[in-house]
Amino acid sequence: MSTYQTTQLESPLAPEWLAVPDDGNHLNPTVWPQGTSRTEGGELALSGLRVSELADRFGTPAYILSEDHFRSRARAFRDAFTAAFEPLCGGVDVYYAGKSFLCVEVAKWVKEEGLRLDTCSGGELALAARAGIDGSELGLHGNNKSDAEIDRALDMGVGRIVVDSLHELERVGDIARMKRLRAPILLRLTPGVHAETHDYIATAHEDQKFGLSMAQVHGEPSPADKAVSVALGHPSLELLGVHCHIGSQIFSPDGFALAAEKLLTFIAAVRDAHGVSLEELDLGGGYGIAYTDLDDPKEPTELATAMADVVGTTCERLGIGVPRISIEPGRAIVGSSTFTLYAVGTLKTIHVQQGGDVAERRYVSVDGGMSDNPRPVLYGATYTATLASRPSGAPPVLSRVVGKHCESGDIVVKDAYLPADLATGDLLAVPGTGAYCWVLGSNYNYTPRPPVVAVSQGKARLILRGETEEDLFQRDVSW
Repeated sequence: MSTYQTTQLESPLAPEWLAVPDDGNHLNPTVWPQGTSRTEGGELALSGLRVSELADRFGTPAYILSEDHFRSRARAFRDAFTAAFEPLCGGVDVYYAGKSFLCVEVAKWVKEEGLRLDTCSGGELALAARAGIDGSELGLHGNNKSDAEIDRALDMGVGRIVVDSLHELERVGDIARMKRLRAPILLRLTPGVHAETHDYIATAHEDQKFGLSMAQVHGEPSPADKAVSVALGHPSLELLGVHCHIGSQIFSPDGFALAAEKLLTFIAAVRDAHGVSLEELDLGGGYGIAYTDLDDPKEPTELATAMADVVGTTCERLGIGVPRISIEPGRAIVGSSTFTLYAVGTLKTIHVQQGGDVAERRYVSVDGGMSDNPRPVLYGATYTATLASRPSGAPPVLSRVVGKHCESGDIVVKDAYLPADLATGDLLAVPGTGAYCWVLGSNYNYTPRPPVVAVSQGKARLILRGETEEDLFQRDVSW
């Protein structure tokens, strides 16, 4: 019996939302990738491959990505939004938000599933080219694009550059004029919609770095109004339409609906003021996923139907044609496709004064941490974990899964109930790590980044190899 067992199953230190599991071996299908199961022996498996096999072959930590799940989610968004919007405007353009997770193999999946790709840097443009994606299928975002990135995007013939400010509008126009091209652009607007999410990932309110404000001050035209006038009058700019993105990890469709209404009203105002009908409206992404049992994300069909209803009704009320709609799901496609596999190392139990009582919390250290998942320390992201390498009938103990780095904030899972008999060498799996984990990872404490392993139909292969210590020295010119 583990020395880390506690006699108090429901800990007073646990947050109110965290329930003591009836069965620690249960897997919530909204949290885990499709094809995740327990073997007859109680071991976690993906597409029939046991995690112990994956750990032996690829090591730990490792990101284990279900290719089947990724493709299925990509098709779900493509099909749901196409069905909902085809009667209104002939369909939609679905851009996979590459910032969530991108490598050459994933970019190929995006292309094969009929999606386009949204990029945010010259590096992502280069990756798209290496994956064989035509420039017309790409968009370029960013609040501070360099001249070199704008130049590259125009040379590649990108389908759209999403312009973020009046200053950038001038720069894109100047570079396009020098190249004797017309740059296809969308204007990114900030509609002032408050998304119910963390402040660091809410992007449509006024006081932040992204977009052109739609608000008028002292009766002057808004930055958005000024941008339209400049774009329409510039011989080297082709104004396709407008864009907004209200934030990330959003569950309610209400914010998307309000943003759509505001942007469609803006499109109507442009028609009235300039006699021009803008033909495209990008409503961004940010659809939430389930990281824990508490989360209840909407399915693509529900999101698409709700948004199509609002767009159709609003356009009819304003007397305008329905523009071509595009969306940018990223996390909603890749986020729940992946779990991170860790090996348990040091365990310790601490005693905490709680009122007049003393409560226990167990710290479970794993062989990764904030270098492979910085989201908890960046903005308090919440995850769950499960004992993956074997079953357990031991009572659950309130645990905090922490990394190996020299930071007290190096927390992978802040609160989870894990079996009392958890031991060094056990494997833990943390789901929901497909988005913004690998891409935000680092070499903190000179730690090599883990591999990404794609699993499909019972087979596993590397799509990004893990770094070695030798890799870490490749850019060090002093040895």
